[in-house]
Amino acid sequence: MPKRGYHHGNLRQALVEAALVLIAEKGPTGFTLSEAAKAAGVTPAAVYRHFQGREDLIAEAARQGYEIFADLMDYAFDEGRPTAVAAFEATGRAYLAFAGKYPGHYVAMFESGISVNRSPELAVAAARARGVLERAAEKLSERIPPGKRPPAAMFSAHIWAMSHGVVELYARGAPGRRSPFAAEELLEAGIGIYLRGLGLIAPD
Repeated sequence: MPKRGYHHGNLRQALVEAALVLIAEKGPTGFTLSEAAKAAGVTPAAVYRHFQGREDLIAEAARQGYEIFADLMDYAFDEGRPTAVAAFEATGRAYLAFAGKYPGHYVAMFESGISVNRSPELAVAAARARGVLERAAEKLSERIPPGKRPPAAMFSAHIWAMSHGVVELYARGAPGRRSPFAAEELLEAGIGIYLRGLGLIAPD
């Protein structure tokens, strides 16, 4: 069977999709460009028309991941929800959902060692994702007296860190890391405790 080579409809995206599968299966350093090219049905030389090396290919996978992630978070923080607190909690659930549905993107974004500043496009996508959470935190912070109001960036960073920790420890199926509670329940409880500490939720 002849290789599709440059006649591939969208070779660049085909390589990214092949890399995403390999990243999810083998990790960001567990595959070669030749393997990605083979999975995409092209010769290794064809890869270099689009990417200078494996790191550039992973960076593009990460960029696309941040775009998807930002869209999900933006959708989750819907101001049409009953309360701003409910909307904010939804962003945490969206984080868990993203990690489960897009494992290749997740690893490329957070475990590949690729800097978000590797390219201007990646930096913009990452900043947009971070900005969604910061806007959500800023909206919630409006209910806190100015003198007691934490910076929105710190507020969102705490929730991001909590969400990421639950994903890493309990939501990715790592052996020996089983929790007696579902990851969603752990995160919801953690966010609840945090928001109560800020006075945004009444004590039980």
